[in-house]
Amino acid sequence: MKKILYSFLLVSSAFLFGQKNPATKFVVANDIVGTADMFNNKKDFVQSMHVYKTPANLPQNLKKFGYIAENGFAEIIIKKGYENLDRITVAQLNEQSNLPKETPIIIDGYEFNNPDTKIYADILAKSEVKDYNGKKSLFISTSKKY
Repeated sequence: MKKILYSFLLVSSAFLFGQKNPATKFVVANDIVGTADMFNNKKDFVQSMHVYKTPANLPQNLKKFGYIAENGFAEIIIKKGYENLDRITVAQLNEQSNLPKETPIIIDGYEFNNPDTKIYADILAKSEVKDYNGKKSLFISTSKKY
């Protein structure tokens, strides 16, 4: 009976940790991932924006971001002079948390597997290392008030 209960709790916790936050709207600018909330507070940085409603509508250069486009997705062109927002790669985030560079990170339930993926530092509200599929992984929440 204990084994069944333990197995149920283990599976339940995996589902809870892995749930995607439908409120998170991802944005890509210059091949760097951010969120719509981040750019709502930086409207003067934005030159133009193109919204894609489904991953199938993404142009070829954005297909690599299809895994975060389930709930819509936007590409932003940043005005000249504003391109130097802080950014960090998945590999660097892992190194800061004493994890192997190639370990996937989880941002609001979305798994980022490519260690070279760049992320705007402004979206990193809270992070913690948790077990994910039997390995230690970095979980990041983007929820913070701007």
